[in-house]
Amino acid sequence: MASVVTPAIVLHAFDYSESSRIVRLATREAGVQSVLARGARRSQKRFGAALDLFAEGEVQFEVKAGRDLHTLSRFDATRGRRGIGESLGRFEGAAALGEVMLRVAPADDDSALAYDVLAAGLDDIATTSEPVVATLRAVWRLLAAIGYAPALDQCVHCGDTLPADGPVAFAAAVGGALCDRCARLAPARPLPAYARDQLRAWLGDEPRKPTGFDGPVERAHRRLLSGFVHAHVTDGQPLRAFDAWVQGSGAARDGAPAGPAS
Repeated sequence: MASVVTPAIVLHAFDYSESSRIVRLATREAGVQSVLARGARRSQKRFGAALDLFAEGEVQFEVKAGRDLHTLSRFDATRGRRGIGESLGRFEGAAALGEVMLRVAPADDDSALAYDVLAAGLDDIATTSEPVVATLRAVWRLLAAIGYAPALDQCVHCGDTLPADGPVAFAAAVGGALCDRCARLAPARPLPAYARDQLRAWLGDEPRKPTGFDGPVERAHRRLLSGFVHAHVTDGQPLRAFDAWVQGSGAARDGAPAGPAS
């Protein structure tokens, strides 16, 4: 039996038997792992608030070869992210980000960058006054971290360089922007110049472009991201938390504009 010690974030947990819980962890050094927290339901002293959703800390678990469920030995929590629970919009955004991470978790050797992006995204969602914007940025950056960054400056089909400014045709199914010639060969939608610039900012180091970001713009960005995620990482399976966030119900109840989606 091998022991693994690594930073980890709780992304999902459910009861198992009368005394234990099964926890899905995003770890920095071992990818996504399922662990059994023995006695977690019976006694709060052993793990306490460490197993709360989106809590982060150092974990130790024991690995047995050939098994997908390992035994959690300890979880020393360092960050609780209570701010996520203070608004429905924040919670839905964090749940959407966590669900995408669970679905696209990279192999162990490639997990550090994805983990760091996940942690930074959850921190942003926990503290921001704009949870939809924070979630959009975090999910796009997570996709980029695992190799699914959308093409914005070169035609994803033929490789030609696109004009740096202005709108482009965008085809989620093939991975991003298309030149005018290739856009005639695949279903594509217009990506306005401001949205293209915004995606560049999110995928770079800027949190967002300094332009208006009202309800209709947010909804358009959610739909764009949804089309890309479902084209590349779901294998046709539903993403319940992510799809609920795309509909924007939590953001609307938290006070964001809730006009009709086009």
